[in-house]
Amino acid sequence: MAKYSRIEVATTMKENGMIPLFFHSDIALSKKVLKACYDGGSRLMEFTSRGDFAFEVFGALNKYALAELPGMILGVGSVTDAAAASLYMQLGANFIVTPVLREDIAIACNRRKVLWSPGCGTLTEIAKAEELGCEIVKLFPADTYGPDFIKGIKGPSPWTSIMPTGGVFPTEESLSSWLNAGATCVGLGSQLISKEILDKNDFEGLKNKVSEVLEIIKKIRK
Repeated sequence: MAKYSRIEVATTMKENGMIPLFFHSDIALSKKVLKACYDGGSRLMEFTSRGDFAFEVFGALNKYALAELPGMILGVGSVTDAAAASLYMQLGANFIVTPVLREDIAIACNRRKVLWSPGCGTLTEIAKAEELGCEIVKLFPADTYGPDFIKGIKGPSPWTSIMPTGGVFPTEESLSSWLNAGATCVGLGSQLISKEILDKNDFEGLKNKVSEVLEIIKKIRK
């Protein structure tokens, strides 16, 4: 079961301001990626469920985090149905991220008091997600909507917390545009954990990149 409550997870998301997204089928490599993000200062990781036997990789990663990386909060993304959400929660997932809004996933997660973040693209979807108990909404694909979409949503719905994912870059310009528009946090995938980094096993470079992004976020928020 989840080690961290949904309130603890939501608070950490807001405080960190950035969630790395990652999938790889190799468990040993995945542990190194997780450790590099942790050493860089991140206390969150969204493991994207996109490959065969992904649940086995996540289970190994979560056991590793619990044993070796105190305070690291692992969740799972790209979850498409309640059965998958339940499986990952059995493996200790601390949050569930989905590409779409599904009530069955909301019910499964709420029953266990696990944070869930659905992909939404309209104010109607966002309002429905919040009615179902959502703390932080995922805006996906974010580059289709842009920062002005968040500004528009925050007008009639200032209480809404939004996490743009897809189209966010680990640069001061990109992060400023999203955070200053009102984003609570951002999701960063291949722009942060690039194929080049993985091919070169440049985990020191990844650690430094994560640290740099977190410092940029702190600077923007001052």
